[in-house]
Amino acid sequence: MNDSNHTFKEKLIFGIAGSVIFLLIWTGAGYLLTIHPDFQHFAGFHPKATFKALYHLLFDDLFWNSVLASLNRIIVGLCFSLVLGIPIGMLIGFYKLIWQITYFPIQFLRMISPLSWMPIAILVFASFDSSIYFLITVACVWPILLNTAQGVNRVNKDFINMAINQGATDWQLLTKIILPSALPYMIIGLRLALGIAWVILVPAEFLGVSSGLGYSINDARDTLEYDRLLAIVFAIGCLGLMLDSLVQFVEKRCYLKFMAKPG
Repeated sequence: MNDSNHTFKEKLIFGIAGSVIFLLIWTGAGYLLTIHPDFQHFAGFHPKATFKALYHLLFDDLFWNSVLASLNRIIVGLCFSLVLGIPIGMLIGFYKLIWQITYFPIQFLRMISPLSWMPIAILVFASFDSSIYFLITVACVWPILLNTAQGVNRVNKDFINMAINQGATDWQLLTKIILPSALPYMIIGLRLALGIAWVILVPAEFLGVSSGLGYSINDARDTLEYDRLLAIVFAIGCLGLMLDSLVQFVEKRCYLKFMAKPG
């Protein structure tokens, strides 16, 4: 317990130190922008102006509507990625022949930038929201698929053979052995996919939607409200960090339950 408290204190101290250093660098850079005559219009990038704009955003209904719209797109895109990635990942992880057949197509598609599909998505899908769901799905399915396959591939084959010898059905193999063993890897894949989804979301929301954090950034840029622009960017970082912390918490719980047990 003392070691745990000591580790928590260390993380807290280092976290505060890192945040202070980051804030000092940001303040210094913002100050240089304010005193340089050619960059006076970038004064909104200073932390003081940014946090003031962020405070006003907290009481802005339009901002919270944008947050909800973006979170909805993230969740829908991730759900599609899970529905596609987990079954396919389990299939290629369990059957070596299927993995060998699909290896090069998967690697080829994975290396294509998701934003490259943007013109095609606009042509194929009837709405901009559907296009964004598609782009997020294309970006996020690969880490979920590959981590699921890795988790299934690492299931102890002796456990599977023992269960088969004792008359276990395919459903029992799946729910009692394969899924519990692969679940921590699936959570890791979900965490990686979440980070990618946030990266894809903002440029995807430049497509033509009239809501979302990406749209709000574009709008602030067009109206030269640089303090508001950076406040929205800061808010995106905070939201992403909170979601990542939530998934990381679930990941640790799964690790303790399924991987830390002896045998």
